Amino acid sequence: MFYIYVFDRPPMKKPTARPTALFLTCASLLLACSQTNTPQTGTNTVSPGTSPTPTATPQASAAGNSAAIPVGVGVAQTSNVALLGQEQVAGAKIAEKYFNDKGGVDGTPIRLVFQDTGGDEQGAINAFNTLINQDKVVGIVGPTLSQQAFGADPIADRAKVPVLAPSNTAKGIPQIGDYVARVSAPVAVVAPNAVKAALKQNPNIKKVAVFFAQNDAFSKSETETFQKTVKEMGLELATVQKFLTTDTDFQSQATNGINVKPDLIIISGLAADGGNLIKQLRELGYKGVIIGGNGLNTSNVFTVCKALCDGVLIAQAYSPEYQNEINKAFRDAYRAQFKKEPPQFSAQAFTGVQVFVESLKAINAQSKVSEKPLAELRTKLNERLLTGKYDTPLGEISFTPEGEINQKDFYVAQIKMNADGVNGKFEFLK
Repeated sequence: MFYIYVFDRPPMKKPTARPTALFLTCASLLLACSQTNTPQTGTNTVSPGTSPTPTATPQASAAGNSAAIPVGVGVAQTSNVALLGQEQVAGAKIAEKYFNDKGGVDGTPIRLVFQDTGGDEQGAINAFNTLINQDKVVGIVGPTLSQQAFGADPIADRAKVPVLAPSNTAKGIPQIGDYVARVSAPVAVVAPNAVKAALKQNPNIKKVAVFFAQNDAFSKSETETFQKTVKEMGLELATVQKFLTTDTDFQSQATNGINVKPDLIIISGLAADGGNLIKQLRELGYKGVIIGGNGLNTSNVFTVCKALCDGVLIAQAYSPEYQNEINKAFRDAYRAQFKKEPPQFSAQAFTGVQVFVESLKAINAQSKVSEKPLAELRTKLNERLLTGKYDTPLGEISFTPEGEINQKDFYVAQIKMNADGVNGKFEFLK
């Protein structure tokens, strides 16, 4: 058994030398042996500096050798980002069952193809390459982090594969390319609501300390919004403390923050690091209000800061209590499986799958999806999803021509931990 590995590398400015005839002959023999004796389960990768070469022939249909329509889900199932990505997997799987139980795309089921992006850009690049070139999906829901999106989305855009970002709220995501849209409302719209809620609870807030993960694109974008909001509301930005998403010890930053005697602390990070920061702030004696950013918007943070999570405010783009038929179905399915309320990351992943399914149905009503060449279907799908309106668990949404989500309803929730200090819930504020 032989394998040929192709590694991603930055684009070269000088021409690459042509391979020799001997090399081409050997490579052909090795590939032939590999294709004859091994299943097609490896990962195909291409350079992120070049457009991927489609492996499907022009006549290849979306369904390939299967009756099901493949839709890609590239999210973080491992790494420190898995606390968020696992919730996205759950939401996507609930959507797959829900829509297939309703007949899929006019009788043709969808088939979700999952690839693990891990927690970094290279992991997302590898996952997207595999979904595009090997799994031949019609579109991709993912990745989990905005940082990953800036690395992986251009690959999908060059390959003309539509991407729906389920949790990429940083500034500039839809502007990556014509084939990139998002079902996650931008941080500039959502985050200020948490500051307003904090001031409503305590009008005496004057001094604010801000903490953010400097190695994460979303956290850097979010903290800019938070800091701008603080200044616009006439509050004093007393200190800005930086950390890494991989950090576990925040004693220095926490001490520096507490020393300025803030009335409010705002944290932009992920669940693991953000939860540990909350824990250490409380252990060092901070008793004021804490706002967590969107990266902490998961019940998985409860296991990190436990009882000390209590009282944290987090702005939301989803409420389990939203009243429409599809959210009731989604909520009931999630609660039946996981015995708790569905989180925002699950609802947004469900919505991403929903937009693809309903767009495919709209295309199928005009001409059979199964008969379209894959490249043509991907383009039609991208065009159609941007023009539709969707009644989703998030409420009614649509997209701007650029791919930005139009969403009306937003919320703020406060973490309420149970007496056991282990379990809790997001209690939505009126």
